[in-house]
Amino acid sequence: MGIDCLSNPPILNASTGVGYVTNIAGVNSYVTGSPLAILAIVLISDVYGFKPPLLRKIADKVANHGYFVVVPDFFHGEPYNKENASRPFDPWLKDHDPAKGIETAKPIIEALKRKGASAVGVAGFCWGARTVTKLGKAKLVQASVLLHPSYITVDDIRGVEVPIAILGAEHDSLSPPKLLKQFKQVLDAKPEIDSYVKIFANVSHGWTVRYDPNDPKAVKAAGKAHKIMINWFDKHLKK
Repeated sequence: MGIDCLSNPPILNASTGVGYVTNIAGVNSYVTGSPLAILAIVLISDVYGFKPPLLRKIADKVANHGYFVVVPDFFHGEPYNKENASRPFDPWLKDHDPAKGIETAKPIIEALKRKGASAVGVAGFCWGARTVTKLGKAKLVQASVLLHPSYITVDDIRGVEVPIAILGAEHDSLSPPKLLKQFKQVLDAKPEIDSYVKIFANVSHGWTVRYDPNDPKAVKAAGKAHKIMINWFDKHLKK
């Protein structure tokens, strides 16, 4: 596991955002946007979970475009906490295997569809990307976005069956540009699946969700990625 994933840890105990926390399919989730919206977006966090204020701000931003947005607590109250010396990262990750995130995601997506969602988009940051690709393989969602993904292989991308956008960083040991270019090659060979791959210059892993809000350049770079994500959902869900 690269050090990239653990750099710039956010505040974990903040209760911010214009939405609220509720239970969906047995999972505490931050929700925002009109409950009457017929299009839903699920945001799957990095290892720091669903509480960081910047993640909730992103959810609020997406909701402003007419979506009901859900940010589930995939770690069931146990996000990674860098300050907890008694719980090193490797054993934590073993208990929170990114390959198993789909087991939490499926019932949430089913619940959203039962509530009237006609289409569901999903975006994953870092840890969350593995779940997004699995959902895309199983055609359980209608559009997907990966932001600085971790634990993703070329085979994972080869199996995706829904529109996918991949936003990567120039400086990223977990998904280096070389790997992202391989993802693009695989997707270009599947023209029936709409795809988009972009490598952002001068940014590092985590730049879309763990940026310094007081740094104008960092805010601008993150904002560009958020805009691409929202445009991707607009293109594939608002038909």
